[in-house]
Amino acid sequence: MEIRLGGAWISRTTLRDCIPRGALLKVITAGALLALAACAPLPPANPGDTSANAETMSTVADLPNVPANPRVAAATQGRRLDSPLIKQVAPTGLSPLVVDLTVAPADVWTRIRRSFAVPNIDTPLVREWENFYASKPEYLQRTAQRAGKYLYYIIEEIDQRGMPSELALLPFVESSFDPWALSRSQASGLWQFVPATGRGYNLKQDWWRDERRDPIASTNAALDYLQYLFEFHGDWHLALASYNWGEGSVKRAIEKKAGQGMPTDYLSLDMPDETRNYVPKLQAIKNIIANPAKFSIVLPTIDNQPYFVTVTKSRNIDVKLAAQLAEMPLEEFKALNPSFNRGVILGRHEPTLILPADRIGVFEANLLAHNGELSSWHTHQMARGDTLASVAKQYRTSVATLRSANGLGPKSSVSAGDSLIVPVGAAAGEPAIIATAVPAAVRPVAARGAAAVGKKVHVRTHRVTKGDSLSSIAKRYDTTVDQLRALNRIKGSAVQMGKTLQIPGTDSRS
Repeated sequence: MEIRLGGAWISRTTLRDCIPRGALLKVITAGALLALAACAPLPPANPGDTSANAETMSTVADLPNVPANPRVAAATQGRRLDSPLIKQVAPTGLSPLVVDLTVAPADVWTRIRRSFAVPNIDTPLVREWENFYASKPEYLQRTAQRAGKYLYYIIEEIDQRGMPSELALLPFVESSFDPWALSRSQASGLWQFVPATGRGYNLKQDWWRDERRDPIASTNAALDYLQYLFEFHGDWHLALASYNWGEGSVKRAIEKKAGQGMPTDYLSLDMPDETRNYVPKLQAIKNIIANPAKFSIVLPTIDNQPYFVTVTKSRNIDVKLAAQLAEMPLEEFKALNPSFNRGVILGRHEPTLILPADRIGVFEANLLAHNGELSSWHTHQMARGDTLASVAKQYRTSVATLRSANGLGPKSSVSAGDSLIVPVGAAAGEPAIIATAVPAAVRPVAARGAAAVGKKVHVRTHRVTKGDSLSSIAKRYDTTVDQLRALNRIKGSAVQMGKTLQIPGTDSRS
């Protein structure tokens, strides 16, 4: 059997047999080593919409009855290539590109180009998005730099599953490769899972962590979801539309057209503007990655080698100490490990720490030489009759310190089964680091399974006073202006004195 790749028909057997892979590390790894890039503003939902408050991210629609481990479609397996030389027609219609498949790609971009397999669409909307992205080279550069930390891992997983490499570019559209990205519908992470769909794909969301932001867990969940959607529709354009709109909505749109005796392909369906733009956005990004010179875009080099490795811990460890042991900046550690909500990483979860590949040896050596405690925080499960005052007395600290460490407002209360982090020893008076973005519902881990269900979620708020600005508030709470705007539905940069703002890191639905 043959498949179509970039305009050329080629046989479908084994690409991997042609590419040496012995040098790959036998650890979970991802992307080429790049400097941590600053977060970039995201593009608006429509090419003509340049307002600061434009909706910037697509969301994964809530999906009822999604299997936690959907069966992989047979049609998505074993899709590989064996031709040592193939001719790919560039999406621009320029001269074909000759690709030697016997030589391992030196960079991730080349590797992605080799495995394009989603049929191209060529519509005016694609041209509009090409022009839009090409007019913002700085944005593309920053996004591509952020992608450098994750792309190697993503394309490795895609290759192992035999899926089209275009899917590795989907976070360009979803989140601009920002793992902290948070949409107004509470979709979060590189792949923008809403809470319910994340839970359906076993992404843990609780007081300690939100795995929708975990680069590894969320990538695996997203690819599982996309495989399920492809099996459901048998068409990648419809699968992508379903990722954005929900497969139930796409199915109904197909049935409506079929009932009218009309075509039921992606371009023929009636759908919301966001979904109508979704696949053209990805096609435009694909075209730019395929031929950046045509669009006067210079992509940063991303070597075809690991950016990160992982290590599993079974003991509590402070986020600050973990970064220090790896001898890396705290912000870079948090960028690689954005799923942790608290300043202490809970050992009983057996968490996976993500470290740059060149830091693992340093981390292990420093950990072996470290004689002190790994965490200056204790976890306390609230028992019946416990109060903040009684817990503070028990640990010789103050109620104010407990509130600060746990992100509790002055009127927030705690209940039996809730979890608190309590400073001990030298940490007294030092509040724990709170994750910069914890979208959606995060609840303390219950002491007895489902006992936490229905508990009140602690809401952290800030009342705007004279002299406050969105910038100063964002800096104070270690978040961003964009996240404050999105969570509080603020347009522009002005904020009214006396207004109470929801701070990222808590549930907006108390």
